Amino acid sequence: MRSVTLLCLGRILAIGAAVVGSVCAAPAYDPRPWLSDLDQVRTVLLTKYANLEWAVFDREANLPQLFQQAQQHVQSAGNDLEARAAFDALARKLGDGHVGFQWQTAQAGPAGATRSCGDYDSKMVSAPLVVNAPGYRAIATPDAGLFPIGIIERGEQRVGVIRIALFEPQGYPELCRQALTALSIPSQMPCDEACHNRVGDFAARAFAEAFTRQLAALSAAHIDVLLVDVSHNGGGSEWAEAAARQLTPKRLKSERLHFVRGAHWVKKFAELEKDLREAAAKAVSVDDRKRLRGWAAEASAKGRIAATPCAGQPLWNGKHPACAWLGEGFFATGVLDAADPDELRGKTWATDVFSPMQFPYVEGAWRGPLIVLVDSETWSAAEEFAAVLQDNKAAIIMGEPTGGAGCGHTDGGTPTVLNNSRTVMAVPDCARIRADGSNEVRGIEPDVLVGFRRSDGPHARARAVAEKIGDAVAAARQLSR
Repeated sequence: MRSVTLLCLGRILAIGAAVVGSVCAAPAYDPRPWLSDLDQVRTVLLTKYANLEWAVFDREANLPQLFQQAQQHVQSAGNDLEARAAFDALARKLGDGHVGFQWQTAQAGPAGATRSCGDYDSKMVSAPLVVNAPGYRAIATPDAGLFPIGIIERGEQRVGVIRIALFEPQGYPELCRQALTALSIPSQMPCDEACHNRVGDFAARAFAEAFTRQLAALSAAHIDVLLVDVSHNGGGSEWAEAAARQLTPKRLKSERLHFVRGAHWVKKFAELEKDLREAAAKAVSVDDRKRLRGWAAEASAKGRIAATPCAGQPLWNGKHPACAWLGEGFFATGVLDAADPDELRGKTWATDVFSPMQFPYVEGAWRGPLIVLVDSETWSAAEEFAAVLQDNKAAIIMGEPTGGAGCGHTDGGTPTVLNNSRTVMAVPDCARIRADGSNEVRGIEPDVLVGFRRSDGPHARARAVAEKIGDAVAAARQLSR
């Protein structure tokens, strides 16, 4: 590439700028590499895409037709940008928030350590919706920058409001800076994986503790009903399950987790089995040893299922395969779908069997009527949060149907680098199955619909919520009896 550039520059100097366009013209667009990448995309969907069955039978996506359209667009494209657009359009038509292409825009930096707070970005956090509702009064606290809280008074009803804009601390650079100070890590020092883990653990704990304090502040304000605003929430981490358990006295049961057969989940189950057997060997309690060994045996059996392929070609043709496309795993929270945190606290293996134990949380910190506000930009872990509360009849969901992303990428997922464009294609490797047997990727249907319009500004949307909040309060009070 460098020699071609120098040759071109030499010609420019020799013959003048008037003919630069003809001498140094960009290479002619060639659709063949893009068509090859499109074939690779097809293979990825037929071997690694968790929601393939949902896309065919629920979404009713005609895969051969979608790929034919994409192929035609690639062939008629005039340049690489137009070819990329054909791939992006294909992902949009699948209607799955976790399917997409990460186009390479610059040369990747060297592998290794990165900036300490490089993955913390305030742009991930959007403004709360309910704060613009008529009569909303904010409550000032030291934690309001993380979780804004306030009250809406409706007659004798005091509706407390708490905003969760993201289910992870990465949207709040100040938490990272606090972690660096507390851990005595220089802000300009390169941060390796161990460093990032220390910072992340500190930030996650501080984030969760701030949420608990904000719930306490609302309780002290003598609210009657709690509304949790997760509109325009892009998702986040497993903290969503811990947060949900703080908002109800009910012992929540999480969704069943299904997985894509293949090496990724073979490895995950092997690691889980190893950890559980090691924990059993060290356990003092006879009951603990028995339980841990039983769970290890279950993990081993699920690993064997993960290692058994199921061909996706029938799905391409609109037919169910003879085998189960997905394997049945444990639960969204791990080996256990529900647990008493007090019984698990102090056990070294607690997080191996129940993921909420990664975080400090108080089960049932709020025990009254509960409303969760969602919209079409509520995604991923935020949908998990709403789904588990709705399925357990612990909250009334109000708003509009959520975006539809469902389960995403476990432990980094199974990204695929396309051979020619070198872009990274991401597809989900898991599916969360709700109490009614449906795939969470279809989105969460509210119990109380709010008539949002695409043209509505923030204040119009907040007024629409205010008009329906009476219905939601009545339903939440009925549900909590």
